Amino acid sequence: MAELRALIWDVDGTLADTEALHLACFNEAFAAAGIDFAWSVETYKQALRVTGGKERLHAALAGLGLDAGELGALVDRLHADKTARYVAAVRDGRLALRPGVRRLAEDARRAGLRQAIATTTTRANVDALLAASFGDEHPFEVIACADTAPRKKPAPDVYHAALHALGMEAAQALAIEDSGNGVRAARAAGVPVLVTRSEFGGDGFDGAAAVLTHLGEPGNPARAESSPITFSGAADMAWADALHRHVAATDRF
Repeated sequence: MAELRALIWDVDGTLADTEALHLACFNEAFAAAGIDFAWSVETYKQALRVTGGKERLHAALAGLGLDAGELGALVDRLHADKTARYVAAVRDGRLALRPGVRRLAEDARRAGLRQAIATTTTRANVDALLAASFGDEHPFEVIACADTAPRKKPAPDVYHAALHALGMEAAQALAIEDSGNGVRAARAAGVPVLVTRSEFGGDGFDGAAAVLTHLGEPGNPARAESSPITFSGAADMAWADALHRHVAATDRF
């Protein structure tokens, strides 16, 4: 039976509820460019079915009648502007980690687990969030992102990249995700998945080992929407290890 040796974390919606800020920064970039287009919360939730910011922009703006070169250049400009706005907002403290994230990450560090990021967002976005939330002491030794694996989730490439950099087998890791695309990516790479549901993450969690409302804090317990083992309101390393052992024992890798 494989021992749990690593946690692999998604970023947007998992480490922090970032998507509302992404949405605001996209809309600011549209307005600054003079483009008569904006996502609402509901239309952005639909747009998130397309993973990757540039890919999402291509899909949204395809009807402008631009040729491929013009559309590509516009997408590049908008994405760069949006990223700069997002990074500045994160540095200004406009995001906080989700409940239980810091606690579980520190618990895992004390237990000697290795930790990685596997996300479809750009490295600049990741670096800004980690610097604002953890300072120079973040526990993630590997950051696999859009710059690392151009094929976005639900393709498993970013998980393959994270596992390769860690030197780990898929069965030695547990992924933490918030979206159906993230679950499919991790499972396609052979990694079991814990889901923490988020506002923008949607549904489609078939194959997840467990689904929680969040990771839980003292005084702010989480609820298990599905879990094969007893959950007492906070996901700690003892519970994560028990979940991983259950998945391994039931041959769900």
